[in-house]
Amino acid sequence: MDRYMAPMTEYVTVEDHSVLPRDGTIKLHGPAGFEGMRKAGRLAAEILDALAPLVQPGVRTDYLDDVVRQMTLDAGAVPATMGYRGYAHSSCISINHVVCHGIPSDKTLKDGDIVNIDVTPLLDGWHGDSSRMYLVGDVPLKARRLVDVTYECLMIGIEQAKPGARLGDIGAAIQAHAEKQRYGVVREFCGHGLGRLFHDAPEVVHAARAGTGPELRPGMFFTIEPMINLGKPGVKILEDGWTAVTRDRSLSAQFEHSIGITEDGCEIFTASPKGLDKPPYAV
Repeated sequence: MDRYMAPMTEYVTVEDHSVLPRDGTIKLHGPAGFEGMRKAGRLAAEILDALAPLVQPGVRTDYLDDVVRQMTLDAGAVPATMGYRGYAHSSCISINHVVCHGIPSDKTLKDGDIVNIDVTPLLDGWHGDSSRMYLVGDVPLKARRLVDVTYECLMIGIEQAKPGARLGDIGAAIQAHAEKQRYGVVREFCGHGLGRLFHDAPEVVHAARAGTGPELRPGMFFTIEPMINLGKPGVKILEDGWTAVTRDRSLSAQFEHSIGITEDGCEIFTASPKGLDKPPYAV
């Protein structure tokens, strides 16, 4: 069955700064919500910008996590991941064949690694969720190409995000672009609604059929975060219960933005203030 052949979607308008439960409804936000998400999203982007010159061979991933935590706290926010379902860190740092949810540790980055860093500051009650790829030292061409295509997938998906479109249009565009390069699109993880809640409806899958899924309406907030594998799309979870890796040990890349649907398109809340949205970063 098509993942989006589901019961009729229910939308609910969120008044001012109300916090509504995660009940399957899609929240439609007004100006106050957009302003809250702009601030939270900008902070997420500023944190990822600050990490660009720090991602170097020999750097420990728990050091990068410490930087994320301190920048978040200094801005008057808290890392939404800390304590979330028992998670004890301020970011997820995923290296090479790790698809997502890599746990910061004393592991050091090595020349040639590709790294995804995912942050979610919770600022004044709003979640700014974003992730970005980083190149460590001299990265092989095939890995650089994977990173480039994954970023293209993200932006192609965002191009579909406009009123009247369907969520399936986003996944279909991403899937078509990735598979044209013979890459695998991860199915086990997807984007999600957010705002006052970290994870909310709707699910935003990255492999779908165009014309399916809930209609996009002004005021919807959600992430688009394609995970693209150099090999097959299959993943598995390690014994720590968090770390997802490719089953065939192939490289994986991911980019993520938080967006809001506007009257005539969408607004990217987590765009880099310094233009450092994709590597190589000129810092």
